[in-house]
Amino acid sequence: MNILDRIVADKRIEVAQKEKLFPTAYWEQSPLFERKTQSLKAKLRADGVGIIAEHKRRSPSKAIIKQTEDVRQVAIDYTQAGASGLSILTDGKYFGGSLDDLVQARAATKLPLLRKEFIIGPYQLIEAKAHGADAILLIAAVLEQKDIKSLSELAQSLGLEVLLEVHNQEELNKALMPSLDLIGVNNRNLKTFEVSLETSRALAQQIPPNFVKISESGISNPQAVQDLHRHGYSGFLIGEHFMKGDNIKEETEKFIATCRA
Repeated sequence: MNILDRIVADKRIEVAQKEKLFPTAYWEQSPLFERKTQSLKAKLRADGVGIIAEHKRRSPSKAIIKQTEDVRQVAIDYTQAGASGLSILTDGKYFGGSLDDLVQARAATKLPLLRKEFIIGPYQLIEAKAHGADAILLIAAVLEQKDIKSLSELAQSLGLEVLLEVHNQEELNKALMPSLDLIGVNNRNLKTFEVSLETSRALAQQIPPNFVKISESGISNPQAVQDLHRHGYSGFLIGEHFMKGDNIKEETEKFIATCRA
């Protein structure tokens, strides 16, 4: 069993336990559940750079990145530095995140928030809406086509935008449908954790222009952003590069300014 399979297996157990303790009706009473969401897609299209800056404490491939960093301050730093949106990892076991991180970020910024999670069912979409998310991530590698369709349509009905993550042509072919808003190409193979920006370049022309293209993982310099812009990408999800620096705001601000140059 590879790491992705282990994460998904553990996530199914976790979600089943949470559903018993907190049914969807509980989350639907949250003050944030009725909040009008913001469009990450529109924000990225309007911005000349399109950085989705990520709060990320650790990962299976890199262990601890920055364990104690306060998510509220990180959200403020990213916002002031000029990010277009924020990605908040909410997986606890493998990434050290939580839904509370999403709430804390929501209180600290008006930027669109993406819930970065291994979503396997409708319950997690209700959670996302109740904790202040504007968009959710669906991963083609862990979902059947019918599940992508039903989950993305539910997300739409909740006012949440959908970023679908793919790793290869096969996943892209099975997943393209009208209920998606953004297509993310993950340059990191979630089974081997090898990273190559060539994945984004290779799939760029296969993504229809009505979807906003996002490149994810392995982006550590502005030159990569500029190159991928030329391949039609409007958004770039970057976390580790910013989080591991000594000054998150300064590093992010400098990165974005260089991208604009």
